[in-house]
Amino acid sequence: MGTTWSARVVDAPPDTAAAIEAVLARTIGQMSNWEPESAISRFNRTPVGQWMPLPADMLTVLRAGLDMARLSDGAFDPAIGRVVAMWGFGPDGLTGLSATPSHPSPWTAIEVEGDRARRTADVTLDFSGIAKGFAVDAVAAALQGLGAAHFLIEIGGELRGQGVKPDLQPWWVDVEAPPGLPLPTLRIALCGLSVATSGDYRRFREEGGKRLSHSMDPATGAPIANDVASVTLFHESAMLADAWATAITVLGHERGMALATRHGIAACLIRRTATGGQEYMTPALAAMLD
Repeated sequence: MGTTWSARVVDAPPDTAAAIEAVLARTIGQMSNWEPESAISRFNRTPVGQWMPLPADMLTVLRAGLDMARLSDGAFDPAIGRVVAMWGFGPDGLTGLSATPSHPSPWTAIEVEGDRARRTADVTLDFSGIAKGFAVDAVAAALQGLGAAHFLIEIGGELRGQGVKPDLQPWWVDVEAPPGLPLPTLRIALCGLSVATSGDYRRFREEGGKRLSHSMDPATGAPIANDVASVTLFHESAMLADAWATAITVLGHERGMALATRHGIAACLIRRTATGGQEYMTPALAAMLD
């Protein structure tokens, strides 16, 4: 996934590290666009209209991604791979900025039936906005399967806490403000809770003096052009926290936070302003902090 992982496990059962590695290897083998023979890469090469059976984990992520696409009116799009590649954030580098997306709403060109799926247009899947979160959930499930009850899992800055630390304190985590923005650090306890952050300061590239975010706006087929610096999302599911954070980032502070508020989602958005940064919280998050 191009990142690191860590795990703190109280009274770690035997083979804990091996179990975690197995989950991550399975996730990469199914959902990495950087692996030519992964399930997602093979799916993206199938002829348009041809059905392909999908492994269970990939099917779970695809269904969740399509659900989030419907919920966000396409702001989250698991089939945005062509646009990601076009702007140079895929495994092949820049594929040509003069190209145009092959489908106006890529996710609508993915059909799922039972345990198989197909493309009805020349779109490609890209799970970079949801797969890390899925991996966090899958590692947590594997640890619980081994009998672990107290742990903190982190993959690329996305975390899930379960139970408590040996001193009976919860797993406290700090959510730092984006670099250069003088805002207070948000501290919260992860007890059966996951957190994911989407930001414009980790993955980007410069072009013509402009910073191009890796977050794509499916509506424009280009990097997001709003002033969202970061979105932090708290949810029982790290996979859904990951997807929600991406959707809100794309939608922007007004539409994104309004959608999160309607669905009772605990989210914090930081917006860049002329004088620094402005923070927004949904009522669900404000209630958690009371």
